[in-house]
Amino acid sequence: MRVGIYVRISKDRGGGGLGVDRQEGDCRQIIADTDDVVEVYVDNDRDAYSGKPRPAYRRLLADADAGSLDAIVAWHPDRLHRRPVELEEFIDVVERRGLAVQTVRAGNLDLATPAGRMVARQLGAVARYESEHKADRQRAKHRQLALAGRSPGGGTRPFGFDDDGVTVREDEAVVIREAAGRMLAGESLRSVCADLNERGVATPTGGRWQSTPLRRMLTAARLSGQREYRGEIVADAVWPAIISREQTAALRRLFADPARDKRRSARGYLLKGLLRCTDCDSVLVARPRSDGARCYVCANGRLDARYGGCGKRRVLAEPIELFVAEAMFARLDSDALRDALAAAAGTAGDDAQRRVDNTLLRLDELAAAYAQEQITMREWLAAREPLEQALERARRDLAVRAGAGPAGEFAGRAGALREAWDGWTVDRRRTVVASVVERVNVGTGRRGLNRFDPGRFEVVWRF
Repeated sequence: MRVGIYVRISKDRGGGGLGVDRQEGDCRQIIADTDDVVEVYVDNDRDAYSGKPRPAYRRLLADADAGSLDAIVAWHPDRLHRRPVELEEFIDVVERRGLAVQTVRAGNLDLATPAGRMVARQLGAVARYESEHKADRQRAKHRQLALAGRSPGGGTRPFGFDDDGVTVREDEAVVIREAAGRMLAGESLRSVCADLNERGVATPTGGRWQSTPLRRMLTAARLSGQREYRGEIVADAVWPAIISREQTAALRRLFADPARDKRRSARGYLLKGLLRCTDCDSVLVARPRSDGARCYVCANGRLDARYGGCGKRRVLAEPIELFVAEAMFARLDSDALRDALAAAAGTAGDDAQRRVDNTLLRLDELAAAYAQEQITMREWLAAREPLEQALERARRDLAVRAGAGPAGEFAGRAGALREAWDGWTVDRRRTVVASVVERVNVGTGRRGLNRFDPGRFEVVWRF
C-alpha cells in the first residue's frame, strides 16, 4: 500500500522538531514491511484548533484526493483534526477514494461505515472540547498574570530585557529611550529603522528593524513598567520602567492618530516646512533648479493647484541650511534656551496636552466638513495646514516636558551634537532642527547681490 504519514505538534518551543520525530517513529512501527511510505507530511509548530493554514495537511488531502495514496497513518486522530469542519472534509475524501486510516493511539478509523464515522466524529468532538477548555484555562492564566503585573513568559525575548522578561538590558534601554524621543519629536519610523540598522543594532532575534516591529515595541506598556491585557493597561508591572508613562501614552496617541502624516518627506532638504515667505506667509517648498541645484521656493498655483504662494521667493538650499544649523548650535548653548526649557517643563505640560487633544478634534471636524461638502478642497487645504503646524508644536512641547525632545537632550551640549551631525541622516537632523526652530522668515533679496545675505532671514525659536 502507498502510505502517507501525517505528524503535527502545536508548540515546538525548542525548535528541534523532536515531537514530530517521535510521532513519525511510532507511526512507522505499525506499517507493514511491504507498505511504501510515499511521504511524511510534517506540520511542525502548527495548531489545528485555531484554523490557521497547515500546508502539509492541505498537501496530504490533495495527494489523497488525486489518488496518490492508499492509506493515511497518524499518531492520534487529534493530530489530523481538532475542528469538525475539517473532519467532515477529511471523511469526504476518504470515502470517495476508499482510503484506509490508522492511528497509533486509537487504532483503525473505518470511515466507510456509519459506526466508524460516528466514532471519528465523537473523537473529534472530544478533541474540540479539550482544545476549547485548554484555551479557557490559558486565557484565565494570562489574565491573572496581567492583573498581578507579572510577565506571561515564553515567546521571543522582549527588546530591552533579558530572557526572564524582567531584568533590564541597559545597552538596549538606551536605544529604546533614544527611539522614543526621536519619534515623539517628529521623526519617521522609516528613518529611525534605517539608522538603527546602519549602526548594527539588531532585534531580539538578530534581524533588521522594520517599521511594524519598531512601532509595536515602542507602544508596548511594558517599557514604562506597566502590564497590559488585550491592549488595555491593567496593572503596574513587577519589572522597572525604561521610559516614562507619559511617553508611553504619548507614543500610543501618536500611532493611533488617523490624521498622522505618513507621507514621505523630501529627501535631502533639512528645512522642509520651516521656511516662510514674508510677503504671503506661505511655506517654501523643496524644488530643485533646472541645473539640479537644491532650492526652496514660494510656489504659486500655476504649476500645482496645491500651492497658493506669491512665487516671489527662491533661495539656494545649502547656504540657508548651513546658516540655520550654525544658529541652532549657538542657541543650544545659550542661557535663553535653558531658561525657556525650564519654563516649558514646569508650567506648559498640561496646556500642551490640551492643545494636542483640541487640535486633533478640530482636524476631525474639518475632515467631516469636507466629507459633507460644506467646504471645498482649497478651503480644506488652507485650514488644515495651520492646524497641523499647531499640532506639531504642541506635540514637541509635550515631548520636551517628558524629557524626550532633542531640544532638551542637547541643551548645553551643542559640541557633542556638532561632532555627530555629519554622520546623521537628513531625517534625524531635521528632527533636531525642528525641535529648536519654530520657523525661518525669508525676506526679499537685495537686487544685484549675488552672495548669501544673512539679513534676509529671521530665525524664530520654539524656546
